[in-house]
Amino acid sequence: MLDQITPLILTYNEAPNIARTLESLRWANEVVVVDSFSTDDTAAIAASFPNVRVVQRAFDCHCNQWNFGLKETSIKTPWVLALDADYIITADLVNELRSLQPAEATAGYRARFIYCISGKRLHSGIYPPVTVLYRRANATYIQDGHTQRVAIDGQIEELQSPMLHDDRKPLRRWFESQKRYTKLEAQKLRAANPAELNLVDRMRRWPLIVPPLALFYCLVVRAGIFDGWAGFYYAFQRTTAELMLSLYLIENRRSN
Repeated sequence: MLDQITPLILTYNEAPNIARTLESLRWANEVVVVDSFSTDDTAAIAASFPNVRVVQRAFDCHCNQWNFGLKETSIKTPWVLALDADYIITADLVNELRSLQPAEATAGYRARFIYCISGKRLHSGIYPPVTVLYRRANATYIQDGHTQRVAIDGQIEELQSPMLHDDRKPLRRWFESQKRYTKLEAQKLRAANPAELNLVDRMRRWPLIVPPLALFYCLVVRAGIFDGWAGFYYAFQRTTAELMLSLYLIENRRSN
């Protein structure tokens, strides 16, 4: 089935990541990279791969950027593999994609992730499964809080082989991203009907409860202490993100 799949990647200043991601996609006849006019070497690195086509579009929001890539970049295959620039396709996953025989009712596939810090695979990663492979004609993107999600018209199946998440951009970029993400997530949680939220998101609406729980969960429940410094680094990242969310929730309450 590999010849029926086009990987689609969004980029903006992803020079520390993009080459590793594209190396794992050499099996694809074509990879489409939608670049938001990166100011580093991202576009040049991507264009150096013979199976990559780079299309540039000014960024307005992730939802519009994904829909542009999906519908307006002349992708010809019926299936799209939607990837962030720090997702790595393993050899096992390539073999699984090669052997897929989707039923007519199957419109997409969801992948689980192994989180990595500088290449080290963690026990404690809590990155959620994501629908990454889908029929192009059955998909559209919608905004959901700080992120976007793909809406699939049809049945979603599970891929058995995991994907790697290995972001090697500097910590400064992580802080900048979390500042944007947690602000939008706070607005989403404040506006939501609590009865429609899952247990974790209902807990996150109450500032300062989840951050210490996140630290305990990553280090103890998920055995992050056995991942060495990488496990502690990841646990502190997740705790910091939840603290930032708590601060935005408190700010929102004070302003109302």
